[in-house]
Amino acid sequence: MVDPCAAILVFIVTGLLCVGIKESTVAQGIATIANVCAMLFVIVAGTYLGFKTGWSGYQLPTGYFPFGVDGMLAGSATVFFAYIGFDSVASTAEEVKNPQRDLPLGIGAALSICCALYMMVSMVIVGLVPYHAMDPDTPISSAFASHGMQWAAYIITVGAVTALCSTLMGSILPQPRILMAMARDGLLPPFFSEINKSTQVPVKSTIATGIGAAILAFFMDVSQLAGMVSVGTLVAFTMVAISVLILRYVPPDEVPLPASLQDSIDSVSLRHGSNSQDISGDDPKGSVGSSKDSSKPLLDKVDIMVELPLIGKQLPLVNYTLSEDNRRKIAGWTIMFTCVGVFLLTYSASSLGLPSFLRYAVCGAGGILVLFGLIVLTCIDQDDARHSFGHTGGFICPFVPLLPIVCILINVYLLINLGGDTWARVTVWLIIGVLVYVFYGRTHSSLQDAVYVPAAHANEIFRSSENYVA
Repeated sequence: MVDPCAAILVFIVTGLLCVGIKESTVAQGIATIANVCAMLFVIVAGTYLGFKTGWSGYQLPTGYFPFGVDGMLAGSATVFFAYIGFDSVASTAEEVKNPQRDLPLGIGAALSICCALYMMVSMVIVGLVPYHAMDPDTPISSAFASHGMQWAAYIITVGAVTALCSTLMGSILPQPRILMAMARDGLLPPFFSEINKSTQVPVKSTIATGIGAAILAFFMDVSQLAGMVSVGTLVAFTMVAISVLILRYVPPDEVPLPASLQDSIDSVSLRHGSNSQDISGDDPKGSVGSSKDSSKPLLDKVDIMVELPLIGKQLPLVNYTLSEDNRRKIAGWTIMFTCVGVFLLTYSASSLGLPSFLRYAVCGAGGILVLFGLIVLTCIDQDDARHSFGHTGGFICPFVPLLPIVCILINVYLLINLGGDTWARVTVWLIIGVLVYVFYGRTHSSLQDAVYVPAAHANEIFRSSENYVA
């Protein structure tokens, strides 16, 4: 079964995005306002009908939670694609005046508002009509029609169309920017990094994205697309959470910089070379993130003299501190075992067909690994290099390591609850991506000509290059 209307709508949205970021932002704002107005109508009118009719949808013999936690999370994994627009905001950082302040505020405010609206609409519709009596194609309009408000279908239809347009714009907008960034790094052909001089938009990347999206919308069902998009979004969020742990505890010692910054690299190297103490002198940390002699014991013995004035003596107090190299090793292995524990815990919790003894044993082992990882990462110090590795102010992730571990746990559980057919389709896309990297990106990557410098000096080199250009 094909859907030409969906493909046509994708082409219309693609053409709008090619006009310019300001014009598409205005159009998306109008569509979002219309969508929010329709949702507020559903909430207000539905609440009135619910109190008038006694909320018949909640009067079920099976109770309000008929499918339990597993059913709730399985549904959440499917509709997770509704939240992909928020992470797409980060891909437009180059077009924001103050991204360090505006992006976190925008993402947080939009996520809070939309989450509240989604929950209220769901509560109202489920209360009007029992879940088993809903029309799967038009659940909201049919819920109002069952209470004699057929005219409400027109308002809901307008809101649904504008919601589709807004979602399409939010979904297609970041992909050309991602392709452009990958092409700049040499992972894709330069075709994708070309910017239109008049609109300041990667038009070619946008058109390529629109054609690909239109083909998928033409041939695939909406439930299949929703599953694929949800997998991609959940995997991306999981990788971000793991990356936060890595950057906080085991950031890289060196970072690659383009060869075009060679003059700035040489000047900074000469500046630090004239004073070796800045890099490896009296500074016990050496270069930021650098490793020490791995032959040292796990805990270094440090003698500290403690003065006791009452008895007029100085007694040696032995203090055991974790060496830097061993701290990084422990943190790295702990992050890996935590991820393994998350997979074991979520897989055993979702696999109801496993024998009870095996299921509880695997679940317990996974829970122990996750709890052990949380305790160890909480007790050991974070790497000092986190202050200078890619951070220039603004928002930083709070509650580390608790928040990233909880994020990984929830995302992996949602991923496991998605169907096998969805994973099969995503696997095909992953194989295509691997082939593109192997046969093109690996040989054209900008990292082949990159110059690796200590992470502690990266920001200084960038500042020096900006002053040199100015």
